[in-house]
Amino acid sequence: MHTIGEVAELFGISTHTLRYYEKEQIIIPLRDASGDRRYNESHLKWLQFVIKLKETQMPIAIIKKYASLFQEGEHTAAERLKLLEEHKEAIQQQMHTLHAADQMLENKITAYRVLIGK
Repeated sequence: MHTIGEVAELFGISTHTLRYYEKEQIIIPLRDASGDRRYNESHLKWLQFVIKLKETQMPIAIIKKYASLFQEGEHTAAERLKLLEEHKEAIQQQMHTLHAADQMLENKITAYRVLIGK
């Protein structure tokens, strides 16, 4: 079991973020006898997934919806699959846009290097 401080440090996020995720019911930590938050390995795996979703620009409202569906149980699997498929498509579109921008920048950089003889 891990404390909120340990988890925050482990993932490079703030304790405020963890409390916010709890408030939004994205993650629901256990509580010890004195009421302190405790996170087990399952929580850590889930949090790692949530952080990846956030890093890939999934809106917090969609993450919250996914978490809610997950907590409802297996009968929501099709809905969760749809959310992830839609997000994957958005990531792929974003990657295409970034690749095109990278190519454009590479062409400009090459042109400037030729121009200044570098």
